[in-house]
Amino acid sequence: MAGKGLVKLLGFSISPYVNRVQISLNLKSIDYEFLKETFGTKSELLLKSNPVHKKMPVLIHEDKPICESLIIVQYIDELWTSGPIILPTDPYHRAIARFWVAYVDDKLFPSMMEYRIAAEEEKPAALEKVKEGFALLEEAFVKSSKGKAYFGGENIGYLDIALGSLLGWVKAGEMMAGLKFLEESNTPNLVLWAENFLSHEAVNGVIPETDVIVGVAKLIDGSRN
Repeated sequence: MAGKGLVKLLGFSISPYVNRVQISLNLKSIDYEFLKETFGTKSELLLKSNPVHKKMPVLIHEDKPICESLIIVQYIDELWTSGPIILPTDPYHRAIARFWVAYVDDKLFPSMMEYRIAAEEEKPAALEKVKEGFALLEEAFVKSSKGKAYFGGENIGYLDIALGSLLGWVKAGEMMAGLKFLEESNTPNLVLWAENFLSHEAVNGVIPETDVIVGVAKLIDGSRN
C-alpha cells in the first residue's frame, strides 16, 4: 500500500462526496482509517477540522485537514503520483473533465433533488430536466472515452469518480420515483459505463446499497416536514 504518512478520512458512508474520496484512496492503494460520523450529528473532530463549512468529507493527512471532496481528490492525485492518474495530464482534457464535473455538481445532481421535492404537476418538467442532463453526459462520454469503458479511457478518472459516486443516489431516486433516469433507450453508453464503474475493484463495496440510501433519503425528507 502507498505510504506518505498516516491518512484518516472523516465522514458518513452514505455520502456520495465521502465515497469520492474512498474511491480515490482505493484507486491509489492508500491505507487509511475511516472515522465514521453519525448521521444527524457533527463530531468535535469534524467541527475542528472544517470550521468554515462544518461539512464532510475531511481528509486528515499527517494531522493536517483537507476539506471539500473534489479538492481532496485532486490532493490525493497530486501527492500519490505512483498510482493510477485521476486527472488527465493534458491541460485541455483536464479542463474538459473539470467542466463536466462542475456540471454534475452544479446542475445534474441539483436537478435530481429538485425532482424529488417538486409538486406533482411540476414533476414531468423536472424529470425532463434530469434526463436532458444525462443526455448531455451521454454525449460527453462518447467524446471523452473514445470507445473505452470509462470517461477517463481504460481507467476510471476524475469525471468517473465525480459522477459515479452519485450512482447510489441515482438508483435510490429511481426506486423511490418508480422510474428510470438512466435508460438504455436514451443513454445506452452511460448504462454500460455505470455497470463497469460499480464493478471496478476500487469502487466495489464503497457505494451503499440502494435500500440503505432510500432509508436515509426518507429520514431527510421527514426532517424537512
